[in-house]
Amino acid sequence: MGQSSSFTTVMVAVLLVMMFGSAYSGNFFNEFDLTWGDHRGKIFNGGNMLSLSLDRVSGSGFKSKKEYLFGRIDMQLKLVAGNSAGTVTTYYLSSQGATHDEIDFEFLGNETGKPYVLHTNVFAQGKGNREQQFYLWFDPTKNFHTYSIVWRPQHIIFLVENLPIRVFNNAEKLGVPFPKNQPMMIYSSLWNADDWATRGGLVKTDWSKAPFTAYYRGFNAAACTVSSGCDPKFKTSLSDSELQTANELNAYGRRRLRWVQKYFMIYNYCSDLKRFPRGFPPECRRSRV
Repeated sequence: MGQSSSFTTVMVAVLLVMMFGSAYSGNFFNEFDLTWGDHRGKIFNGGNMLSLSLDRVSGSGFKSKKEYLFGRIDMQLKLVAGNSAGTVTTYYLSSQGATHDEIDFEFLGNETGKPYVLHTNVFAQGKGNREQQFYLWFDPTKNFHTYSIVWRPQHIIFLVENLPIRVFNNAEKLGVPFPKNQPMMIYSSLWNADDWATRGGLVKTDWSKAPFTAYYRGFNAAACTVSSGCDPKFKTSLSDSELQTANELNAYGRRRLRWVQKYFMIYNYCSDLKRFPRGFPPECRRSRV
């Protein structure tokens, strides 16, 4: 790596720290509340691990104690192993109310030996229907893997193992709402959705395999927290050009994004002619990176 490249890397890191503060590796006891499922959600290993379980009676879930407005959220997950058909593990950011904003990772289980489907979506002012789906290039049940959301005023980037898989750009100039004014909490859940999750509901949950369990660790947030006085209008002293430098994918990131979308994307609403026979949504014109 040359001096120019090293200098650029350092400057980007400095800009991100200025904008959001340093990355924080969170303890689950301090950062999250188990919200439903009774004993099916557990925090253990000194607060460094969390698990959610699903049985025939109930699933389980948790949410963050803090609200966030822009930044990067990382979580390591190890998904339900074996026959996970009918189950859904979610990990997402969301505000509340009929006009809520939301940024979704959903992991749709499958029969033993068949791949999970990673479902992504973005809601703005209560409107979603912006789905992209992927297979993963590894087995997400054997080890922990990192799933990240980068949320900026310019765009939202979904990453898996630090590789970008999706970019949703701010297209407000085209009349498309974008999540930028509502702080969001982090939510996660494990629940039964065998009416639709696997092959459109054709494959049902095999309750003889219950309980189903997903594991979490490695939570990190380099993000603006509302409790610490985050400005909802995201005022900073950085110029537009400095913000762009800190937030854009580099050439390697764009190549990796194209690789993932070429070989692992299995559904993209921006190319669904049956769904949009009269023309694609306006943001689809800007979806290429």
